[in-house]
Amino acid sequence: MSAQFFGGVGLRPTHYPHILSHGAGHVQWFEAISENFLDTLGRPRSILHKIREKYPVALHGVSMSLGSPEGICQEHLRRLKTLADEVDPFLISDHLCWSKVGTHYSHDLLPVKYNKESLILLVQNIQRAQEGLKRSILVENISAYVHSTEAEYTEWDFITEVCQRAGCKILLDVNNVYVNSVNFNFDPQIYLQAIPADKIGQIHLAGFTDMGNFLFDTHSKSVAHEVWELFKFKARGLDSTPVLIEWDDNIPDYSKLEAELLIAKKIWEEIHPKEVSDEIIL
Repeated sequence: MSAQFFGGVGLRPTHYPHILSHGAGHVQWFEAISENFLDTLGRPRSILHKIREKYPVALHGVSMSLGSPEGICQEHLRRLKTLADEVDPFLISDHLCWSKVGTHYSHDLLPVKYNKESLILLVQNIQRAQEGLKRSILVENISAYVHSTEAEYTEWDFITEVCQRAGCKILLDVNNVYVNSVNFNFDPQIYLQAIPADKIGQIHLAGFTDMGNFLFDTHSKSVAHEVWELFKFKARGLDSTPVLIEWDDNIPDYSKLEAELLIAKKIWEEIHPKEVSDEIIL
């Protein structure tokens, strides 16, 4: 049996009418931003339930702040568990970053230091999150624009070690790998080659903006050629890993997202051709 393509897109309000009226088309699953549904029992939550009745859903968070020294916010975890118990997502994910200090929340996903102290803290927080949710999670590699001077690991070795110790998997954002490789001058194939295939629970593909002297992870454009090439490079060793097209700004028509997803599917199926039965049909 060959590895099957399992492709999804981010669930965005602008596409609710199309999905509810015309169905998902070529899209097989949806990824919902957890925080958009935590604080409401109204229309957004109702629509999420309607979509979940027909399609698999993953919950993707942006504010768990796994790298915060004070640990996971227990109230946030409680509300996320309530939502997860209702929706029964096939995946829950958040970012390998920090975004709060005390009661102050940043609107950015801030990079952690790649050292032993951060590693121990992240493992503790991820394990507490998994214990609170009663399920495993995925952690995503982020795009970054500043370097820590206290790094004891490469980014790829750090995230792999965190996941091995915490018992979780990686949401591998290929676009973020490429953005960081340009911004910090490393070979993205070395990064991808170092990530064990059995630790990858999901793939993100998105578009960036070239700011001239650095790349900015805007999720506002089509997937770049360089990112497609990296996806092709890493997909060879993957087995039916969920793949998502992520588009958060300048959101296009639903048909454009489908077209991007079909590119990913074509690449996947070229790498993982379907097995042809040897049985002779008379």
